[in-house]
Amino acid sequence: MMALDDIPVTQLKGVGNALAEKLGKLGIASLQDLLFHLPHRYEDRTRITAMGSLRIGDVAVVEGEVMKTDIVMGRRRSLQVTLKDHSGFVSLRFFHFNAAQKNQFADGTQVRCFGEVRAGRSGYELYHPEYQTHPTPMADEGSATLTPVYPLTEGIQQPRVRALCQQAVAYLKRYPIYDWLPPWVLVDYQLPTITAAVELVHSPPASASVAQLLEGRHPAQERLVMEELLAHQLSLLQVREQIQTRQALPLLPQGDLSERFLESLPFRLTGAQRQVLQEIRQDLTQPLPMLRLVQGDVGSGKTVVAALAALQAISAGTQVALMAPTEILAEQHYQNFCAWLAPLGIQLTWLTGKVKGKARAQAMAALSSGAAGIAIGTHALFQNDVAFDRLALVIIDEQHRFGVHQRLALREKGAAGALAPHQLIMTATPIPRTLAMSAYADLDTSVIDELPPGRKPIETIVVPDGRRDDVVERVRNACQAGRQAYWVCTLIEESEVLQCQAAEVSATELAERLPNLRIGLVHGRLKSQEKAEVMAQFKSGALDLLVATTVIEVGVDVPNASLIIIENPERLGLAQLHQLRGRVGRGEQASYCVLMYHPPLSLNSKARLQALRDSQDGFVIAEKDLELRGPGEVLGTRQTGMMQFRLADFERDQHWIEVVREIAPRLMGNKVAVQGLVRRWLGEKTRYGEV
Repeated sequence: MMALDDIPVTQLKGVGNALAEKLGKLGIASLQDLLFHLPHRYEDRTRITAMGSLRIGDVAVVEGEVMKTDIVMGRRRSLQVTLKDHSGFVSLRFFHFNAAQKNQFADGTQVRCFGEVRAGRSGYELYHPEYQTHPTPMADEGSATLTPVYPLTEGIQQPRVRALCQQAVAYLKRYPIYDWLPPWVLVDYQLPTITAAVELVHSPPASASVAQLLEGRHPAQERLVMEELLAHQLSLLQVREQIQTRQALPLLPQGDLSERFLESLPFRLTGAQRQVLQEIRQDLTQPLPMLRLVQGDVGSGKTVVAALAALQAISAGTQVALMAPTEILAEQHYQNFCAWLAPLGIQLTWLTGKVKGKARAQAMAALSSGAAGIAIGTHALFQNDVAFDRLALVIIDEQHRFGVHQRLALREKGAAGALAPHQLIMTATPIPRTLAMSAYADLDTSVIDELPPGRKPIETIVVPDGRRDDVVERVRNACQAGRQAYWVCTLIEESEVLQCQAAEVSATELAERLPNLRIGLVHGRLKSQEKAEVMAQFKSGALDLLVATTVIEVGVDVPNASLIIIENPERLGLAQLHQLRGRVGRGEQASYCVLMYHPPLSLNSKARLQALRDSQDGFVIAEKDLELRGPGEVLGTRQTGMMQFRLADFERDQHWIEVVREIAPRLMGNKVAVQGLVRRWLGEKTRYGEV
């Protein structure tokens, strides 16, 4: 029997090649694709509003008779049509019009239109409303329905998409959509069939609850939201399954490397570190590749846990690769690991895109021969020509900067190419639980939720940039008292050049105003070596003040730094601000973070900065960030490239995430259903799950 995904959109009336091409940009090729191009909201056009009762901001249907039509010559030429009804009048204004359109509005013509009411030159106006001349009578209240509003692409207007979807809905009588969900799910959660749900959201009947539909809580919408979340969850479980199709080397440690390392540390592990380490050690002894995400707030000691995982692999006679998203963070790890592991007789090697020539050849030789136990670097570690002797553990820092497909590519570097390496993924960006359950469904999650003893909370102060002199004075006092400080410059422009220029200007200005302080500058355009030298000077206390762009966001650890100034914090997300704040508060002394904003602040920016003042807890802050900015911003775009939902909304639909997490593993055995659901909701985006 023919199915909806076998019927091309060109079967619909009025769809020629040109329109089919435009629909293709929306990912619509078949009738099924069109039916799953779902309305993202509704408009209530069921009642005509009297013109005399309109208020600015109302979105309403009005109907009346044309009083007059004028072409108004202002800064922009426009067509102004004045309508009247029994209660008053309103103007329609069109900036794009032609003679034929003007002629439609002859005096006395009856017009019904829909739009938003604004204040205009002649009183209330509707700009570019949707309209009908000589309209048919309105449906009576018993049969009136809401009007769906669809996502659009260039060159396709809302009425066109609406009409096409209505044509497609008519096919559902003959070609119902295949329901991939097992009957028990529909019964347990009281959900309608997929065909009924799709039909209702495109053509809500008059009996449907207007309030539920407008809020996105109608059972038909809930059914579709749940299925969409389920498809995303299944796609990530497929990634996990794909990685685990290959076996891993069980890493059974020999000797006392870990014990010697722990004895050399000047502190004891926290309870949370020991718990997470136990989970990792257990995973590493299994013949399946570990896939574990370790979340820990700034300064919670994830790096020590990673070092102990690395020692387990090295003591089992295998190699480790540690990948960080930026050179500065990779360098920080390299310095830490050298200080910790070199005394234990372990050879480390360093590999980034900037390592060239002889140095690169030496690093490659050390890896392929097995002489180097651990390689640290950026994604350059996973270029095709880099060969390991016995790679068995990959540690990835700040995973949200990489895509899922990069994790899949790591499989090929495993020992002898036949065994998949274990994967330990670390992030200092706390991820709200619901988001982690969806975005990282392919990973087991551990949380280090305890800070080392002695850490003092950081006091956060919010000031306008009009008080810059006071802030500069604060820096002078802190540095004269023997402390060190950061001054972070942020720019709204994406351009790294402009960001670096801003940092250079600030450094010059601060050097003039604070002539007795030793000031360093770090930004993204400095050579690796120069950056490392400045950071080393700051760390050793040879510099009092470090002016930087956000390159110091993660990983930099200077216990004597007790003050950080962040310019224009309103331009950054909460997670990034929390990361930057975490550069201080690493020693015993009281520490301060000054957020120097440029007024006026939007309500959203005020809420963000207030959240930072109110809490030191990265997970609380992450929840607030999710609420204010959405999942794409919290996770980073690479991770959420596949999380562009059509209908689901993380805030509104959190109650489904637990449900979906329980259902998904039970469906994984039915490969056809899994593939059907993933293709239906993710379509071409499923490529992220392929190598």
